[in-house]
Amino acid sequence: MSEVSLLVVGAGDRGAGHARFALRHPGRARVVDVAEPRRIRRERFAAEHGLAPADAVDDWRVLATRGRVADAVLICTQDREHLEPALAFAAQGYHVMLEKPMALDEESCRAIVEAVERAGVILAVGHVLRYTPYTRALKALLDAGRIGEVVSVQHVEPVGFWHQAHSFVRGNWRRADESTSMLMAKSCHDLDWLQHVVGEPPVRLSSFGRLSHFTADNRPQGAADRCVDCTVRAACAYDATRLYGGQLERGEHHWPLTVVVDECTEQALDQALRTGPYGRCVYACDNDVVDHQVVAMEFAGGATATFTMTGFTEMANRRTEIFGTRGEIRGDGRMLRVHDFLTGDTEILDTALSGDMSAAGGHGGGDEGLMEAFVSAVATGDPARVSSGPRESLLSHLTVLAAERARATGAVVEVGSRDE
Repeated sequence: MSEVSLLVVGAGDRGAGHARFALRHPGRARVVDVAEPRRIRRERFAAEHGLAPADAVDDWRVLATRGRVADAVLICTQDREHLEPALAFAAQGYHVMLEKPMALDEESCRAIVEAVERAGVILAVGHVLRYTPYTRALKALLDAGRIGEVVSVQHVEPVGFWHQAHSFVRGNWRRADESTSMLMAKSCHDLDWLQHVVGEPPVRLSSFGRLSHFTADNRPQGAADRCVDCTVRAACAYDATRLYGGQLERGEHHWPLTVVVDECTEQALDQALRTGPYGRCVYACDNDVVDHQVVAMEFAGGATATFTMTGFTEMANRRTEIFGTRGEIRGDGRMLRVHDFLTGDTEILDTALSGDMSAAGGHGGGDEGLMEAFVSAVATGDPARVSSGPRESLLSHLTVLAAERARATGAVVEVGSRDE
């Protein structure tokens, strides 16, 4: 296969992480340009990939004026900044790897799908859970009929108490008006994954969820606005000095610490916790997204599924139980336990998890799997190598939008009905 040249738009943790595929696989992919507004991130990325100053710019629009200078583009900007570059680069003939969510409303999602189909380019949405060895092994079991017809599914996403505090209370995804809903930001992965596993999208659903804990009403007596000044932080599970300071002390210079500071030093961290968003008391933030939510779904073939997202867990892999007419499967992101009703036999499969399911752990091999599929698809011209293509991803995003309407209205909502 020929080498695939890449533009990178957004050199944060996700963009930089995806781009390292080219460093691990020289000769298969190569980064030729990057657009990143933050100078330190941009210069660090350019040095890592050996880019000249002219090839590292602060605005993706500069790259768009140069015509098609690469085979593909990785778009890894903030959620609300996906639509415009996706449309612009697709129109120039770039194949597109677009971080999830593809866009935040139905009109924008459909516009991206129409743009890539009109241009005849490959689109891979960053639904990395589809690409893990675990998911591929599970999907193979179901497709082989090991448990008969799927009747129902229970799926749990344990966000992790500190991840909830980091990303969805203090961080970039804390407010729906500045980013998007919790379900879209965090769990569009999971609703997409359920669609992939069951083999069809849901047709109707209901949903319940709310912001229960991270509010001013639950602020401990005597708590300060910032953890560095707090006299009661020793009794608080969400103490920022313990979370980020402990990571620094252990030499873990990766996400989430690298979101908080550009340089992993005590001085930089102290300054960030005193002045930046990640040092705020979790009970004194401006967050409004839910900290727990459930979605109940019915599929066209009659199967049902429940999805639970909760921020009140240890950091752990997702857990799933799939109930079929001939058996059941229980999975935890690595191990699969397959029980046969007829024989009474139970088989345990180890899918050899590659890293944990966090962003720092590469989502259990999903990050690598996504980039492998995308680069291979571009190199061979075969879009079938990508399972999270435009139409599949549109359906999963419509499911998320329907679930948010159901949560807001308390109604049972049909998937695919238009936003009001």
